[in-house]
Amino acid sequence: MKLYDKGVYLVNGLDIVEEGQGQIPISREEASENTIAYGILRDHNTSGNMEKLQIKFDKLTSHDITFVGIIQTARASGLERFPVPYVLTNCHNSLCAVGGTINEDDHMFGLTCAKKYGGVYVPPHQAVIHQYAREMLAECGKMILGSDSHTRYGALGTMAMGEGGPELVKQLLSQTYDINMPQVVAVYLKGSPRPGVGPQDVALAIIGEVFANGYVKNKVMEFVGPGVSNLSADFRIGIDVMTTETTCLSSIWQTDDKIEEFYAIHGRSESYKELKPGQIAYYDGMIEIDLDEIKPMIAMPFHPSNTYTIDELKANLMDILDDVEKKAQVSLDGKIDFTLKNKVIDGKLYVDQGIIAGCAGGGFENICAAADILKGKSIGCDTFTLSVYPASTPIYMELAKNGTLASLLETGAVVKTAFCGPCFGAGDTPANNAFSIRHTTRNFPNREGSKIQNGQISSVALMDARSIAATAANQGFLTSAEEYTGTYTNPKYYFDKTIYENRVFDSKGVADPSVEIQFGPNIKDWPKMPALADNLILKVVSEIHDPVTTTDELIPSGETSSYRSNPLGLAEFALSRKDPAYVGRAKEVRAAQDAINEGKCPVEALPELENVLEIIAKTFPEVKDGAYGVGSTIFAVKPGDGSAREQAASCQKVLGGWANIANEYATKRYRSNLINWGMLPFLIEEGDLPFKNGDYLYVPQIRKAVEDKANEITAYTVSGDGLKKFTMTLGELTDDEREIILKGCLINYNRK
Repeated sequence: MKLYDKGVYLVNGLDIVEEGQGQIPISREEASENTIAYGILRDHNTSGNMEKLQIKFDKLTSHDITFVGIIQTARASGLERFPVPYVLTNCHNSLCAVGGTINEDDHMFGLTCAKKYGGVYVPPHQAVIHQYAREMLAECGKMILGSDSHTRYGALGTMAMGEGGPELVKQLLSQTYDINMPQVVAVYLKGSPRPGVGPQDVALAIIGEVFANGYVKNKVMEFVGPGVSNLSADFRIGIDVMTTETTCLSSIWQTDDKIEEFYAIHGRSESYKELKPGQIAYYDGMIEIDLDEIKPMIAMPFHPSNTYTIDELKANLMDILDDVEKKAQVSLDGKIDFTLKNKVIDGKLYVDQGIIAGCAGGGFENICAAADILKGKSIGCDTFTLSVYPASTPIYMELAKNGTLASLLETGAVVKTAFCGPCFGAGDTPANNAFSIRHTTRNFPNREGSKIQNGQISSVALMDARSIAATAANQGFLTSAEEYTGTYTNPKYYFDKTIYENRVFDSKGVADPSVEIQFGPNIKDWPKMPALADNLILKVVSEIHDPVTTTDELIPSGETSSYRSNPLGLAEFALSRKDPAYVGRAKEVRAAQDAINEGKCPVEALPELENVLEIIAKTFPEVKDGAYGVGSTIFAVKPGDGSAREQAASCQKVLGGWANIANEYATKRYRSNLINWGMLPFLIEEGDLPFKNGDYLYVPQIRKAVEDKANEITAYTVSGDGLKKFTMTLGELTDDEREIILKGCLINYNRK
């Protein structure tokens, strides 16, 4: 794999010319317009300025731990009908196993909203969100926005983006998705995968190369080159869905007869058109990949970028496990003992569990290949278990019809319904200290369902379904699929949408205002949020120095999912795995702002504020007039990697948060979530922090600074010696984003 350190021209879709290395008959600007990505973005841009995009998407999609909050936000802002097709799937809280009636209440909310506002409702267990979108929504040259970070349908010629809920709210209110024109990086594929190598292997190899260096961060990955034609549609989809883990903005692939066949199989031939770069296309970078050289991969705990070949791991087992333990102590803050060395038996690594599931692993080809490897074998009767979750009921039906289902079941594997649970800790949670290998999307700490705050730890490594099956055939001892010497049957897929026709509610875009929305007792409105004050007093209530902080650490997945429709209930879990004291500290500070909102003295609610005000007043006597707001803030080096979930920001907001302070934001979507919930996305230079956890900060004239588009924000640490000055920045903000912050949140911005 080669990463180019400068721009690249692609000529005739085949020939690579590095910038400055050859004669190109057109300008770089003209060639930039010949990428597939540019054409799609141009067709969806409403601003008239290709440097400052204002995008309107063709379709929207959400699942059952996001759609309630999104629709509640849109309702508070004046929603009357869905202006574009909006699909509500139910693939996260499908089990309805915890929380009493909570999960099914959310589903009924979704069904009644689909009827009232003119949407599509996919009942539980029918399909995971992304498989339904592939089967029924994707179209070449179109754009889809989803409230799940793995919204990626580029392999099917659809540019898709996963964002926090407020960005979908904007689309529901006929507003736009505003970004600068992103850079486009070519992923040039050549060669063909060797037997035993699957899409997850290629994806993990890419993630391992580009995550840490930010090579594609907030950029579009455009897959081109002669190797694309050597990959099936399912194989491309399996790579594409994992591009989220590179921190790219979106992805798109050149299309061909195999994608045309995919649409024909799904009864939607009219949705296909050929997409390819122009004769000469300029890319801001290039990842060149020889598919022949990719070997079966494994991403060790606790990140998809912690990658090795399986052969490399087996050859250097104890050294790599030692390195994993050292990295784990950073991720786990040393709160709990963690080791995988006790899984080594006679020099071989033993695995307790295998999972093939969801939008990444649950595809037809992955499961059929796994079944081929396992045919006639047994997974054994010891600790090791294997669960398989087809990504949709049509896939499940075809596996039943062609005999694959029976073949898997007789090995001891369990085949379950379409469900995203294993990916975020709501299904197949391993035993304490167990080690799971999964063809899913992420392996962050505790994402598999264990609770570090309760002294529990288990861990996940990401692998391809083929090597998981080879490991299962070896009854739990880690094995590369390259060791399988049999044949792959590659059965043809036949899509039958009968189950969708029988079960999916599709309004065909017709809203019925007479329908009454069905609410459950856990579905709560967003609390009122004040506008940004002229001056801000902030208390630092958490300080995180990990290299990267995931959204799972900001608001855990799994056990919290049943409370996603209850803003205050969910907020009780904020930072619970990372900083259990955070919620209590934040609430103490919020009490002062609540007092201000009620026209009362904030010092009575937060007595320590009296001394803080005295110190500030020595330099800024106007603070005595009460022209200030009080809130909390957290510092994290690089927060926001992972999920698009808006609750990573909204939970801080409803607890009284007014800002984040960071050296860098891991993803565009997390920063957007902060802004849409009215929080200031402060940036501070790396180095010694001018404050610590528990300190108070004073930010004078912050409202004016936002209004005046100030480049630097002057702030002060409040100490016993007085005020110590330091500076921060806010980064680039659109005029609308500034107005959202000034008004306190997107709901206030849109409220009629």
